Amino acid sequence: MTAAVLVLLALVALAGLALVVLGERRPVVTGGAVALVVALAVAAGLAWPEDPAGDGQLQAGALLAVLAAITGGGPVATAVLHAADPAAAGVSGGPQDPDILRGGAWIGILERGALAATLLAGWPEGLAVVLAVKGLGRFSELRAPAAAERFIVGTLASGLWAAGCVGVAVLLRG
Repeated sequence: MTAAVLVLLALVALAGLALVVLGERRPVVTGGAVALVVALAVAAGLAWPEDPAGDGQLQAGALLAVLAAITGGGPVATAVLHAADPAAAGVSGGPQDPDILRGGAWIGILERGALAATLLAGWPEGLAVVLAVKGLGRFSELRAPAAAERFIVGTLASGLWAAGCVGVAVLLRG
């Protein structure tokens, strides 16, 4: 079963990268994000009853979990942001601005990598450090209601995805 978990983590990482390359076309991102979440849930289910994996498998699991967190988090966060967009739900007058929070994709990659690394290192306090640095870096841009909303929703979606990916690697530890 450990091999199946590692294969699923690798597929999640590759599929996430493919979705990033395809761009933000809404049907592709939404369907792809759902597929990523399902694949990660299956990997977690397979890893749950497993006996502790060997050292090489644990290292591979940790590496693949970080890669899956980094590459898969963008499409998942984008799909969640699309779902949270008032205009997409047919609500008029909602705060939206497509040109806000530039550099979010690169910041998200760095954020998810740092979150995954701190969790794998057994230092959950690192989550607070990463999120504080991100918040301080964006502070001046968060006065606009739309920017603050996108920041919160995107950060939570991205962080939860990274934690889920790391959770699979932790389950492999037994």
